[in-house]
Amino acid sequence: MTVLKKQINKNSREIVQDEKTEDLLSRALKYLKAGYPIHLTGPSGTGKTSLALALAKRRKRPVMLIHGNHELNNKDLIGDFTGYTSKKVVDNYVRSVYKRDESVTETWRDGRLLEAVKNGYTLVYDEFTRSQPAANNIFLSILEEGILPLYGTKLTEPFVRVHPEFCVIFTSNPDEYAGVYQTQDALLDRLITIFIDHKEREHEAAIVSAKADLEMKSAIAITTLVSELRKECKADSGPSLRASLMIARLASEENIPIDGTNSAFQRLCTDILGHQVSRCIESDEPTKTAEKMILQACINMKVT
Repeated sequence: MTVLKKQINKNSREIVQDEKTEDLLSRALKYLKAGYPIHLTGPSGTGKTSLALALAKRRKRPVMLIHGNHELNNKDLIGDFTGYTSKKVVDNYVRSVYKRDESVTETWRDGRLLEAVKNGYTLVYDEFTRSQPAANNIFLSILEEGILPLYGTKLTEPFVRVHPEFCVIFTSNPDEYAGVYQTQDALLDRLITIFIDHKEREHEAAIVSAKADLEMKSAIAITTLVSELRKECKADSGPSLRASLMIARLASEENIPIDGTNSAFQRLCTDILGHQVSRCIESDEPTKTAEKMILQACINMKVT
């Protein structure tokens, strides 16, 4: 039986750790200390971002978080001139002499990547494959030569040297997910990639129990229901741990019993799981088929 090391309250962002999670974090931390960037990849809802933040926290350095998106560019990462500041000096010390000096200078603001590189932060680049590969090319120089090129800026220096304490943790979803770009091999070749899969039922139940303040037997019933429906989906596109958490929290807030024969609980599960299940099954009427599958899963659900 897996031994869980930490329980959390429903408002905490801490992760529930078991032996496998502790081993993963311990290994990844060693890789970071040796100077290698970490890449956590896997299906949506498997806790990659939480793991990345927990790993970053262990370094005991300031953490900078960047979310990947298709509009991200060098100005966002490096920085840009944001406007102008003017300075006026009036000298009327001698009554018969009037002197006025005025100067205008551009105002520069560091981007998040530049700030992290200069100060040795731990950078968590969440879902980096949602950014265009051209934007991520800048990491090649950072990881290989230890410099950040100041592309497209009017700064006098061509690059900034990477602080020795700087490190980066990437997360991503598989290539088949919508809105995801295929990453260049040159970048992946520089990363230590660790695949993060869905948790075992016991671990998922512990997370649901802790975050939704729910009895363990009820949490197990919910995560079992969701994981059984997940098996019907292809390419890890089915409902994830997030769906289990939504069901648990809403059932608790609305005082809906965790009972598969209860109509209110069945309706809640259908509302939360219906769209996700219907997207990943082959049927002429996917919505109706998904609802039947969810209803049957509810009926088969056991709370022991």
